[in-house]
Amino acid sequence: MKLRLAREGDVPQLLDLEESSFPGDRISERSWRALIGRPSAIVLVAAHRRAVLAAAVLLTRRGTRIARLYSIAVNYAARGAGLGRALMTQLMNTSRQRGYAEMRLESRVDNLAAHRLFQGLGFAEFGAVRKNYYADGTPALRFRKCLRTPNG
Repeated sequence: MKLRLAREGDVPQLLDLEESSFPGDRISERSWRALIGRPSAIVLVAAHRRAVLAAAVLLTRRGTRIARLYSIAVNYAARGAGLGRALMTQLMNTSRQRGYAEMRLESRVDNLAAHRLFQGLGFAEFGAVRKNYYADGTPALRFRKCLRTPNG
């Protein structure tokens, strides 16, 4: 298994991964292509040979010290193998190296496996629950993690 930046040729597999991972609120083909080419986005995949097993999207913006995890998905058959943790760790390290002080994300209130992953990586819930956050009306919890090292 190898972590690498996504390429245009990965888009069909990214669409399949989204379809199998999320009931709605999926990233469209057009959006995947735009994200892969956008300097303010990092689209990271975990691949084995040519198969994309997991993917994560991190969004950044000038003028802020906060990086935002936009999406993370792991192929059902590959769950439990540490791919989500590997993607998150790489994105946290990259964010820290680029000078971001904090990473934030939203997660469906019913996605307990994701919450365990985030909390295991040191993320903590903050702020109010975002009501009706997803298209199907499901609320979202907000998580954040400080990326600064004790010396920085």
